[in-house]
Amino acid sequence: MELQGKPDFDEAMQRIEAWFNHETTDRPPVRFSLHNAEFSSEHAPDNRRWPSLKARWFDAEYQVDSFLESIEGRRFYGETFPVFSPNLGPNVYAAFHGAELDYAEVTSWVEHCVHDWDDIKRLKFDRDNEYYRGIEELTRLALDKCPGKFLVGYTDLHGSLDCVADWRGQQDLCLDLSDAPEKVHEMLEIARQNFLPLFDHYDEVLKAHGQLSVTWMNIPSRGKMHIPSCDFTSMVSSRAFCEFYLPFLLEEVRHMTHNIFHLDGKGLLRHIDKILAIPEINAIQWVQGVGDDLPILQWIPVIKKIQAAGKGVLVDLQLDELEPFIAETEPDGLFICVPAEEKDQPDIIKRLERW
Repeated sequence: MELQGKPDFDEAMQRIEAWFNHETTDRPPVRFSLHNAEFSSEHAPDNRRWPSLKARWFDAEYQVDSFLESIEGRRFYGETFPVFSPNLGPNVYAAFHGAELDYAEVTSWVEHCVHDWDDIKRLKFDRDNEYYRGIEELTRLALDKCPGKFLVGYTDLHGSLDCVADWRGQQDLCLDLSDAPEKVHEMLEIARQNFLPLFDHYDEVLKAHGQLSVTWMNIPSRGKMHIPSCDFTSMVSSRAFCEFYLPFLLEEVRHMTHNIFHLDGKGLLRHIDKILAIPEINAIQWVQGVGDDLPILQWIPVIKKIQAAGKGVLVDLQLDELEPFIAETEPDGLFICVPAEEKDQPDIIKRLERW
């Protein structure tokens, strides 16, 4: 594949493919931006152009053209890729089944829609749903405009227990696990039914246009790349994790070629041994959090544990953390995400080559 601003595309893919196999070529992969950096509100548009924030989010021409403007003239060093992922917010899979989303500047929130058990009957995946049609339009338009310029990904998909939490609300769902487990399983089955078929739909559309498999994490795969996650399980016991989430996690990852588990915060560490024991999971994205959970160096034992299990590790570093991090870790299986000015990126790559 040839992309403007990414002449070393094939070499970068070779490093990523080695990383998926917990191998290192000439250096660890590096991306020159942090997790979710593209969703900052530093350059907010003039919202008076639209009747509502929701209308701006659904303006496919604006979304794709803004992305094109953001990559114009850029050089993408290392394993940084220009990727447009159609995005109506992280809860869009729940919205495909009838939930409504409220929009803010850089994200959206779901309105819980299961208030009593009769509401479960109204949960239904619908291809005529406005959110589904919105993602389809964003995808089609991006594919029309991407040749030679950028990759197109699939939208952020959260199924299983996170989707049920979107429908029910986290507080109520915590109680439901004990008080109404049969209703939780009923909702889980609804969430399960369309997850893999929908993933395959997006994968087939992208592959038909010569695209790779990639989504919001901006790490492409020539197979099927998935980011399993369940932030809700930071609040549940090991027993509940095994009953209400693990079977769905296994079903998802066994369907894919490559899996990077999104481990968001220390609350999920109680489940890490079960996650690391799954052979189909190639890597862990460790998201250490903010405040007292910074800096990254306090989590070196977690990172080494993941490496020792034969998994890759994706970590966010600040630039001033790079040298102390290198001094404390081995490069095998690491994928570094660090913000840096374009002029400084070649020197950082040379430093990683010496690691």
